Amino acid sequence: MAEKKKMREGKYPGRAPVDKEVLKKYHRGTGVEVRRSKTKIKNKYNIARLKKREKLIEKTLEDTARAELLLTESGGYLETDAGETTTQFRQTEIAANVDITSAAKYFDLDLAFGPYYPKYTRNGRHLLLGGKMGHVAAFDWVTKKLSCEMNVMESVHDVTWFHQETMFAVAQKEWVYVYDNQGIEIHCLKRMNRATKLEFLPYHFLLCSGSSDGNLAWVDVSTGELLKRYNTQVGKIRVMTQNPINALLLVGNSKGVVSMWSPNLQEPLVRMLCHRQAISACTVHPYGTYMATSCPDRSLKIWDARQLTGPVHNIMLRSPADNLAYSQKGMLAVSTGNVVEVFKESGADMKRYLSHRSSWNVSGMQFCPFEDVLGVGSEKKFTSLLVPGSAEANFDALEVNPFQTKSQRNEREVKSLLDKIQPEFITLNPEAIAEVDVSKLKEKIDAKNKLPFVKPKDIDFKPRKTKAKGKGGTAKVVKTKKILKELEKRKEIESLPTIKKTKVEKKVQKNYGQALNRFLPK
Repeated sequence: MAEKKKMREGKYPGRAPVDKEVLKKYHRGTGVEVRRSKTKIKNKYNIARLKKREKLIEKTLEDTARAELLLTESGGYLETDAGETTTQFRQTEIAANVDITSAAKYFDLDLAFGPYYPKYTRNGRHLLLGGKMGHVAAFDWVTKKLSCEMNVMESVHDVTWFHQETMFAVAQKEWVYVYDNQGIEIHCLKRMNRATKLEFLPYHFLLCSGSSDGNLAWVDVSTGELLKRYNTQVGKIRVMTQNPINALLLVGNSKGVVSMWSPNLQEPLVRMLCHRQAISACTVHPYGTYMATSCPDRSLKIWDARQLTGPVHNIMLRSPADNLAYSQKGMLAVSTGNVVEVFKESGADMKRYLSHRSSWNVSGMQFCPFEDVLGVGSEKKFTSLLVPGSAEANFDALEVNPFQTKSQRNEREVKSLLDKIQPEFITLNPEAIAEVDVSKLKEKIDAKNKLPFVKPKDIDFKPRKTKAKGKGGTAKVVKTKKILKELEKRKEIESLPTIKKTKVEKKVQKNYGQALNRFLPK
């Protein structure tokens, strides 16, 4: 029996211990010290509550560290021998030395209606191509299954997916059109006229456009309402991107200034002088940490998008950069003419990681989420390049799922609509929403303290003598005197000018406030 019990218990009597290095990775700080000798909290109930909370946090950290065993995928990079560099590796050599599944992700599409602008969905499964001469195609690029293909018979300036792969928007010659995944036209947004750039904010359900007139427009795709439309006064918008963290639109103008726009203000929140010449390309890291800009003088600058301080890196290229794209792991793809170079952060510098030469000039680029793939659109071709180590190896299926079914997609759409963020929360610092507005709180406290304390008047109350049995008594006299004091106090409060003013304002707000006030009882 003892041997069987020992075999059942195994090497560890309880749960297997967690590696301390893994625990340190998920450590969130020292926490709250709840011992009475080191804290000001003297209430036993509050101390017990804090102890329980700290134990729950420690258990959560341990469970998170244990769950890391389930993340079987790991990111890898190109490794070189002595005397070699990663830039000398060609795409054919990389495809020949990887597994069959990864090698199938390197392919070329010969197209005739370019230049082309590629866009991947958030889960990285579907690809949308928009050709300047009217060609639009949407397909599952992993299985190569075509969803729809058409020619709109107009010039196409930009394309973008919506929150799911069931709908996408195309900026055509005059207006922005919305299509489903079968190529059927759903809607025509005539308030977004002469659009040159498109962006979609997935957590706010907002379709944003920049036009050749310099106008920025936000449309709520869940209601179809035009939210805001501003004139930026920067001329034709050629460079526009979004910051995925705070949902601001970044617009580069011909004076080397990058401005950040929100639908809540008609003026830009931030203006940054990044270059001495016109901004030719701009992109933001998927985690909102860095921003990269370029201009025709061959300079490439990387800025800290959180602090908005001086450039972190300043790189001088061989030729001016036309397009920029950030990967999930922080790699930066730069296109100069028909050459695509990928930079990787190595220590304190950005070094060239890969280089690829195309047959035609590059018109658009984007890294595929959760895949080590860079989609490059050119004048006559679309190329899917292999960039090892560029994407996150593991994905959160509750956030984005590349292998979702139809029912999971519908459920995810309903949940995202319920969790939709209102456009009023689009600010420069999204963490400021959870903070206390100290100035307004002080105003409320001061306004409350300014109200005078009304002392009730002394009442000389002499009750009548009643002959009826049981109708008098001390208790009855005290109660009547208290009621009279309250009445006098109320009269004094109503006679004050400040109280009268607030009463009038409340009455006006009640009568002319929200539309639903008409259902309130009179």
